[in-house]
Amino acid sequence: MRNLIKYLIPAFLLAAPIALPAQAQTYPTRPVHVVVPFPPGGFTDVTARLIAQKLGEALGQQMVIENRSGASGLLGVEAVTKAVPDGYTLLITTGDFIETPSLMPKMGFDPNKDLLPVAMIASAPLLLGAQAGGPIGSVMDLIAQAKARPGQIAFSSPGTGTINHLAVEWLAIEAGLKLIHVPYRGGAPAATAIAAGDVPVGAVTISSAQSLMDAGKIKPIALMTRERPSFAPADWPTLSEMGFPVDAALWVGLFVPARTPPAIVARLDAALARLLHDATVRKRLNELGTEAAAISGSAFADRIRLDAAHYAKIIEQTGIHVEH
Repeated sequence: MRNLIKYLIPAFLLAAPIALPAQAQTYPTRPVHVVVPFPPGGFTDVTARLIAQKLGEALGQQMVIENRSGASGLLGVEAVTKAVPDGYTLLITTGDFIETPSLMPKMGFDPNKDLLPVAMIASAPLLLGAQAGGPIGSVMDLIAQAKARPGQIAFSSPGTGTINHLAVEWLAIEAGLKLIHVPYRGGAPAATAIAAGDVPVGAVTISSAQSLMDAGKIKPIALMTRERPSFAPADWPTLSEMGFPVDAALWVGLFVPARTPPAIVARLDAALARLLHDATVRKRLNELGTEAAAISGSAFADRIRLDAAHYAKIIEQTGIHVEH
């Protein structure tokens, strides 16, 4: 993890906005491919489709979404690291891959050196959800049952090593629990598993679980962020209100392959910043259970560095590892 963090900042500083030379004024001249490393229907996919549509309108070109799921999102990330760095292959993904390189030492690439961040798009609070009418109706139920049956209560997440996974492990550390992790290939399947009773609880985004909550199949039992976002219902408790200092949000960012021309990076950053300040876009993001971020440059790098350092401690304490 020390090596991972060491490489973060130099790469991020290259993405600082600069004056746009003529090269960027005509970009893009053909459709742009946007890789989303998770299946359709989940939080990342829904957010990416909204942003890609608006970004395409702003730049005057079609943005073509490509869902490439697998390996907790790493397959899609790897595809982008190997793409031609010409601005015609973009990546919209969560912050999960910041952690997964430390869990997969056999990977043949380093996303923190082989990718260049453009900007953080949005940040979403994670939600601890339970099967409606199932055996667990609250966080205190979860704690009581997990302590009575150590190592027998399962939870779902979009994949091993994802922020969702680590957030529940964070709660387990704070509450002194031993839980069973059941990984799925994305947020939508993880939410469906809760609703079907395949697992009693899981860590998902509001977007991934919203339709199932509306259908009365998933009950939200806690927000996993320290503060309640403005769009969240007042009757959804936070873990911090229950005495657990868990603060887990899932951010989504826009990335390009390393060595993409700085002028193109700056053009993408500027276009993204404008659309994320649009009231209609911000409202739609709230409806998806997230908030616009519009953070780039050193501020984005700082956020990633802090997240990486914190989750590294959880990985060390739990001994989580992934084979790639």
